[in-house]
Amino acid sequence: MSFAPPPMPTGLPPVHVNLYSDTQSKPTAAMKAAMMEAEVGDEQAGTDPTINALCDKMADFLGKEAAMFLPSGTMCNQIAIITQCRPGDEILAHETAHILTSEGSGAAALAGAQITGLRGPRGQFSLDTLRAAIRSKSRHSPPQRMVEVEQTANSGGGTVWALDELNAIADFAHERGMVTHMDGARLTNATVAAGITPAEMVAGYDTVWLDFTKGLGAPLGAVLAGSREFIGQAWRWKQRMGGAMRQGGICAAACIYSLDHHVARLAEDHANARLLARGLAQIPGIIVESPETNLVFFDTTGTGIDAWTLNERTRKHGVGFSVNMTWRGRACTHLDVSAAQIEEAVAVIRAVVAEGP
Repeated sequence: MSFAPPPMPTGLPPVHVNLYSDTQSKPTAAMKAAMMEAEVGDEQAGTDPTINALCDKMADFLGKEAAMFLPSGTMCNQIAIITQCRPGDEILAHETAHILTSEGSGAAALAGAQITGLRGPRGQFSLDTLRAAIRSKSRHSPPQRMVEVEQTANSGGGTVWALDELNAIADFAHERGMVTHMDGARLTNATVAAGITPAEMVAGYDTVWLDFTKGLGAPLGAVLAGSREFIGQAWRWKQRMGGAMRQGGICAAACIYSLDHHVARLAEDHANARLLARGLAQIPGIIVESPETNLVFFDTTGTGIDAWTLNERTRKHGVGFSVNMTWRGRACTHLDVSAAQIEEAVAVIRAVVAEGP
């Protein structure tokens, strides 16, 4: 079962309070100006100065030796896997991890690796669960090569892995001779919520990436980081998979702008998520999962209206969210949603629920 947000419904009026995803955020005027002014070159030849500057900035930001600009986070995950895993290897990740549920079985199709899903509440597995999944080395079993975590845990409700748990998992994996990879799609949401630096949070992970198209508001792009040796090897896969670009500095400039201007403001999105959660919790029949960052998951069972129908009805009033499962909705706050719009969304959902099934 996929835990990724399904395609947005068609044939309905456009929304003006768009809680579908932080991927719906649009570049600000200042970000567009930075893009237009960007100095560019040939990224594939290593001569785009803005991309080079972004990669240097991200390596420092994440405390890694080197970094590489890519079009998407999914490509970051897949290149990290295919660079570090051989056909037949096993990856251990949470059972709802993006690499398992939402990337078209890329690990199997591209790397020939299998992913074993580990259970745990709110998108996170424990060290004990990881330890229990380790098998004795045998020719009958796949080599256990990688441990992967997702920060924040999307389907877990945007939860933040605690630093001590992250480090304990990474230390154990390394003791077992495994590599560690962090899907950092919303890493900056996690670091802002936890009040620690990105470099501190990812120190135990051999490879990590950050997505710029979600809470940071850039139109495209993600950066994968790791050792110089890893990035050197990953570049071959970037070339093979069509990820190399030409004058990509136009897009990298947006990413640099977002690092300079949009990280600290994520706290505003988190505050709006808490505001939304409080409002939804006061609507009879709706049960809300307490948000840790900018994702608000809620159960509509008690209303008698499934989440698909509720979303269809609220969209007619200009408010849209995503549907995670039949009775589970997901609302995502971001830089294009204000506190006033949160209040409007709560009022619309309350009115629609009051109409009954």
